[in-house]
Amino acid sequence: MRIVFTGGGSGGHFYPIIAITEAIRDLVREEHLIDPELYYLAPMPFDEQALFENGIGFIKIRAGKVRRYTSLRNLTDVFATLSGTLHAVSTLFRLYPDVVVSKGGYASVPTVLAARLLRIPIVIHESDAKPGRANLLAAPFAKKIAISFESAAKLFPPKVQSRIARTGIPIRKALLHAEAEGAVQFLQLETGVPTVFIIGGSLGSARINEAILSALPDLVAFSNVIHQTGPAHIESVESLAKVILVKSEHANRYHPFGYLTEVAMQRAAGAASIIVSRAGATSISEISLWHKPAILIPIPESVSHDQKTNAYAFARTGAATVIEEENLTPHLLVSEIHRILLSPDIARKMAAASAGFTDPDAARILAREVLGIALSHES
Repeated sequence: MRIVFTGGGSGGHFYPIIAITEAIRDLVREEHLIDPELYYLAPMPFDEQALFENGIGFIKIRAGKVRRYTSLRNLTDVFATLSGTLHAVSTLFRLYPDVVVSKGGYASVPTVLAARLLRIPIVIHESDAKPGRANLLAAPFAKKIAISFESAAKLFPPKVQSRIARTGIPIRKALLHAEAEGAVQFLQLETGVPTVFIIGGSLGSARINEAILSALPDLVAFSNVIHQTGPAHIESVESLAKVILVKSEHANRYHPFGYLTEVAMQRAAGAASIIVSRAGATSISEISLWHKPAILIPIPESVSHDQKTNAYAFARTGAATVIEEENLTPHLLVSEIHRILLSPDIARKMAAASAGFTDPDAARILAREVLGIALSHES
């Protein structure tokens, strides 16, 4: 039995794939099935360690982006997608997997088109409240379509509605629960003050980093700050923070990280009194499972079609407030954090409202469906 995964470009596309593979391994062990061969086809491996730890082989397949602004690269990337599709056809013909699972994104297009040409069953998963173009392209020939937001269903073509099921977003096992025990020691946090946890997405956010740095003297005056900056930004953020906090008696309350391992993420989530985050669907689902009040700062619609919709869908539950990037100022951010932290009743109600927003069993639900299709195709 062979299963191919595709999709990528961000952690929101990649890490749900890891969650599904973890669940597949669990089900295979529980039901005494033969271990499947797992492959990930995309332009880049994204997280080679995660692929290695989960026994997933990586095969590079070129793919071109379609940008939401005028660019000559949109034209040249058409040829990248065409060449990637040809390579994907030859790769899938050689592997001949029993099912292809796509998380969407530009990286998935060549492999999905190749699977269609070779009549290999396709399962797609849409994380966002507003489906992406890659998944809308794949929907007419997908055997099953999994969604995370009910609002996404009506945006798919009418003829595929019978194939749609809401599963929620697959979350890695290690991140299904926040881990408060040992968090203070692990992250070297000061006791007796609240903790603000800032998540800028898997690659970080320069705009959020700027706002946090400007707000830093005010933030450390009343809280610990765990700040995931993104690997590309960590050096500049650390050096600027040292200058900004040089006269602060609470400089030791600031803890920047370029990237957080699963263990560090567990501990940071466990220690957090409030979370400030981008509005990727995976991040929102993790926050929901951690039962933490949140402030969401979505990527503008001119850059990302989905995050604003995601943010307001979550905010309507009462679990979060939204600050749009064009309105983001250090003063407003600190004021909103203060407002929530200084009112335990508000924070408690927000945390409670997040429960039930996503299904913690989403990975197993998808894994079982994928295994069922693979086994029927194999026979």
